[in-house]
Amino acid sequence: MQSPLAMKTPQTAWSKKRPHRMTALALGFLGLVSAPGVGLAQAPAEAQPQQQRPEDAPQPRPTMSVTLEEAIARALKTSPQVAQAAGTVTTSEAAERSAFGAYLPSLSANASSSLASSDRLDPETGAVTSGSNDTYSAGLSAGWDVFTGGQRGANSRQAKAQSSAAEAQLTAQQSNAVLDVERSFYEVLRAQGLEEVARSRIERAKQSAEAADRRLAVGSATRSDVLRSQLELTTAREALLTAQTQRDSASLALGRLIGEDGAVDAKPLDNLEPKPLPLTEEALVNEIAARAPSVLAAEANLRSSEAGVGAAKATYLPTVRLAAGYDWFNQDLAFTGGRTSWSVRLGLSYPIFDGFLREERVVRARTQESVSQSQLADTRRAVRSGVGQSLSQLRLTSERINFAKQSVEVAQEDLKVQTERYRLGATTILELLTSQESLVQAQINLVAARFDYQIARAELEALAGRRL
Repeated sequence: MQSPLAMKTPQTAWSKKRPHRMTALALGFLGLVSAPGVGLAQAPAEAQPQQQRPEDAPQPRPTMSVTLEEAIARALKTSPQVAQAAGTVTTSEAAERSAFGAYLPSLSANASSSLASSDRLDPETGAVTSGSNDTYSAGLSAGWDVFTGGQRGANSRQAKAQSSAAEAQLTAQQSNAVLDVERSFYEVLRAQGLEEVARSRIERAKQSAEAADRRLAVGSATRSDVLRSQLELTTAREALLTAQTQRDSASLALGRLIGEDGAVDAKPLDNLEPKPLPLTEEALVNEIAARAPSVLAAEANLRSSEAGVGAAKATYLPTVRLAAGYDWFNQDLAFTGGRTSWSVRLGLSYPIFDGFLREERVVRARTQESVSQSQLADTRRAVRSGVGQSLSQLRLTSERINFAKQSVEVAQEDLKVQTERYRLGATTILELLTSQESLVQAQINLVAARFDYQIARAELEALAGRRL
């Protein structure tokens, strides 16, 4: 049907000679006016050949890139949480040595001197003469607690338990640091994969736009086909910019975790395919629930609380201490002469009433023991729950990888068919763009599934505290 504008246009001699050219110009003008967001001022720009967009060109990437092993090694050295946990282990070992030292006798040495002037009466002459009244002394003393009511043993058990808890916490913090760097590393690789998908999408969109332009030139396509292909190209470029932004953010996060001030890129992994677990799921759950760092730390804290109860009860018993000393006195600064003395003492001490302080210590210790028991039970349940969730996520992402691979293969084949049909004029641009969008979504799903699997496996390894 002829448009009203074409019917009102007067026929000139030039238009009579070239009616097909005039009709093409009129249809092109109407397409520009009726297209959404396209005005007359945009027509000259669309007529010009498309220039390469900045986002089509490779973007500058961080100069430094690391492998996963290098990132983990550097993160363990720079993590403040790991450093703090290592410091706790050091102080716990010092406390353990101190608890053992309570079984050994104490030994101390002392020395002193006193210089003083004095006046005295000479009995022969009756004159008052000035002199000195100097003293020098030295001593050596030793003491040993013969009996402490079991307090030393309780303190020793408590120190050992706290040391074990500190070591388990160190392992847990190291596992958490590894998990954080693996997540960041995989996010960089995920963004890299999305960049590749977006670049492939841009190339396909350019090919579709060129095909639509050729078909429009020969009259086998509409202006809508060209506009739809241009919209797909714009969308693909936006997806590339989004992927590049995600990669930049993930690279900066990875750089912070490994101790770099700027962005750090991730080197691609050789294999992203799912790997079988070394044990069955039931055996893995039982092992992790029994040997997880968080469980070991909770068990050590319970042992420490139980020892604390014993230490608090020990204050109800008397203490026996043996002490000995050897002292030397002299009024002259010389080792010869002088007087010596020695002493041996055996004492017993028992606080009859201390204002209910012993009772308070026992109540506090028993309360802490009860809390530690609840924490241990909850930690075991939490570990079992976390392992179950991680295993479920592993199964899900593994199946999603298989489904995504099949979807990519089917979408690629469908796109080949639609591309050939569009070239022959047997289909519309809408069906071609739909096939392209299906392929893009399948590729995005494959990238997401692969790295979701890697992250789920890293979370399971963090719970186990070791590689699986």
